[in-house]
Amino acid sequence: MGATGENRVLRCGAVGVGRMGRHHARVYAQDPTCELVGVVDADPARAREIAEQHGTRAFACEEELIDAGVDAVSVATPTSSHREVASKFLDRGIACLIEKPLALDADEAEELKDLSQRHGAVLMVGHIERFNPVMRAMQRATETGQPVIPRFIEVHRVSPMTFRSVDIGVVMDMMIHDLDVVLWLLGGAEPDEIQAAGVAVVTPYEDICNARLVWNLPHGKVAANITASRLALKTERVTRITGENAYIKIDYGLKKGTIIRRIANELQMREVTELLRRGEDLTSLKWDELVNIEPLEIDDEEPIVAEIRAFLHAVRTSTPPPINAEAGLVNVRTAQRIVEAVKEFM
Repeated sequence: MGATGENRVLRCGAVGVGRMGRHHARVYAQDPTCELVGVVDADPARAREIAEQHGTRAFACEEELIDAGVDAVSVATPTSSHREVASKFLDRGIACLIEKPLALDADEAEELKDLSQRHGAVLMVGHIERFNPVMRAMQRATETGQPVIPRFIEVHRVSPMTFRSVDIGVVMDMMIHDLDVVLWLLGGAEPDEIQAAGVAVVTPYEDICNARLVWNLPHGKVAANITASRLALKTERVTRITGENAYIKIDYGLKKGTIIRRIANELQMREVTELLRRGEDLTSLKWDELVNIEPLEIDDEEPIVAEIRAFLHAVRTSTPPPINAEAGLVNVRTAQRIVEAVKEFM
């Protein structure tokens, strides 16, 4: 088994090695602090292919992987099977990294949360955008300067139909990424008000959705307008955060971001405000020359590597992971409320 504590080699597995799960298997296989014990997939041929790539074993079911001895597993099966699959491991005290969303609905998410607590098993949810280089850059920028206090957040996440994750609608499939980030920015507080509109076009579920979320927080109201579509002809993943002391734009796809801090140009803004009060003609002023735009410093670490490293650290140290079961549950509960609002609209 190797050393104990943070230096011990962890025996890991991956259940579901399709589009996302194959990357989990790859990262475990390439990490010198891990041993990839084996993989499981509903498609035996795919399981064998991934196992051969990484010099490990393909198991027919979760029970065989458990019997082989694992400390931690990634669950990247369809969302509708998360509770059934993950509970087998959590029941044995085996740590689970469950791809987003945590479960199909809030009841199932609550069950997984309770199961992990009962058996003392680490449970982390794979909301990978938290580990996107541009998001890590934003965290660093806000940690070194004044904290950003969001008041209005606008999100667009659209892409062409891939015909994956068709067992759920676009809210659970795509919007859940942004719900995780928005709720995290607001300290995990669930919205007080939700309005949503959506349309089912290709699948039986909503394929496009716009949701407006409102929070009544001690420092005032906060609103978020989130649009998700899997019917677009292009891919766009952009978030704009307008706060009391800063404006941040994040482009996940391009891995670029900018931040405009109020304190950096406060004197200029006061001068402009005074000139406007006097009725001066300011049409010759160029707005982009009045503000201080800072590019976010982006690193090149692969998000899935950063995510799994955080998961393994939590397993080794028995500490809460960055996106724990409670965060996953809040995300699912909020998404479920949006889906219910969409049904009322439809």
